[in-house]
Amino acid sequence: MGPARALVFDFNGTLSHDEPLLCAIYQELFAEHGRPLSENEYYEHLAGRSEEAIVGGWLGVEGAELRSLVDERVERYRRRADGSTVPAPVRDAVREAARHVPVAVVSGAYRREIEPVLAGAGLAEAIAVVVAADDVTRGKPDPEGYLCALARLGEDLQPGDVVAFEDTGAGVASARGAGLRCLAVRGTVPDARLAAADAIVDAIDADLVRSLVG
Repeated sequence: MGPARALVFDFNGTLSHDEPLLCAIYQELFAEHGRPLSENEYYEHLAGRSEEAIVGGWLGVEGAELRSLVDERVERYRRRADGSTVPAPVRDAVREAARHVPVAVVSGAYRREIEPVLAGAGLAEAIAVVVAADDVTRGKPDPEGYLCALARLGEDLQPGDVVAFEDTGAGVASARGAGLRCLAVRGTVPDARLAAADAIVDAIDADLVRSLVG
């Protein structure tokens, strides 16, 4: 395969190393509503899915109650997350990528929680496109988010021109369903859950990015 002509990063757990923080917030929220969540249950069944699927599925709520609980989860995250959740090697990798190709973020998180973290990490100017939960009707593992990003990145891009970085099975399925190449990043779920990716890597850094776009 030829060099990547665009790179796309998942947000939670991939670009922002915040899955432990998210897990803790869900545990707090769900315990308050009478259905405690273990760490193993979060990573085994929920990580990587849309907010509505996580909250609605676990608590069995919908409609206005679901929207209220999703808003509460987002606000708890906004109070705790900042640019420090993006490690320095990942920041360097994103900046290196942006020197060569367009860079996007595709996430099941909401724009109001993504953008402050990107700004705090000094990456806002490096990201050409953000596709958030606000922009889609179907979250991962559905490919809608990646198809949306592909359309926004440029009409001349083909799915195979783009490499996505993901850390969950749902994310890998979303990227591959849109026809993108996908590198899975270890750290959130076991390798077996990432087997559909083109390859699995230990971490994202500038050397990896250069190998993809060079």
